[in-house]
Amino acid sequence: MFQKIEGIVIRTTDYGETNKIITIFSRELGKIGVVARGAKKPKSRLAAISQPFTHGYFLIQIGSGLGTVQQGEILSTMRDLREDLIVTAYASFVIELTDKATEDKQPNAFLFELLYQTLHYLDEGVDPEILALIYQTKMLPVLGFYPQWDACSICGRDEQLTAFSVREGGFLCQLHAKQDPYCIPVNEAVGKLLRLFYHFDLARLGKVSVKEETKKQIQTILYAYYDEYCGIYLKSRRFLSQLDKFHT
Repeated sequence: MFQKIEGIVIRTTDYGETNKIITIFSRELGKIGVVARGAKKPKSRLAAISQPFTHGYFLIQIGSGLGTVQQGEILSTMRDLREDLIVTAYASFVIELTDKATEDKQPNAFLFELLYQTLHYLDEGVDPEILALIYQTKMLPVLGFYPQWDACSICGRDEQLTAFSVREGGFLCQLHAKQDPYCIPVNEAVGKLLRLFYHFDLARLGKVSVKEETKKQIQTILYAYYDEYCGIYLKSRRFLSQLDKFHT
């Protein structure tokens, strides 16, 4: 059976001397692995469409095992993602998180749009660190986790939220922050931004300017939460940490 899908290449693996297995996150089918025969040959008609980050239409033949790419039409190469090491690193983080957080053939139109918009903004030069933070925040419900961003996790008050508790799964007010000795102190800007990242439509993203200290606090919270509950190990995250140490 043949099917045309719109998708983004999120992983490639060499398969024999001339072929590739490419993993596509598609609008219609979710994540799917397909063989691109001859894609490693420079003159192959599938060489360009099988590059990571490529957004396009794919005509695939679906069988009982791995499908096969028959044709491809590039909508965007996301070329600028490859021309800056830091931007490439954050884009790799986004697609690896997508890959590790999803099962095969589970359609999710929301996640496809989120992935496309994030990569598109990265390609347009929007702050990659902010985009990665937004993506991680919005991925939590996809993984089945719903931290309490809007009120104290213990008493439900929505005022004086001064800490984040991994143990309690959300923010704590000034009164209850004392109950968790391992809670992460936060300032008001961190709380507002995490709530914004979680609830707003990424398509409406405008100009973004966030202090480095605030970004680091948000990253600390998200990494701690992912480590405790999600159990996802990302090579790209380790690389980003090494880059961060190099630039500080």
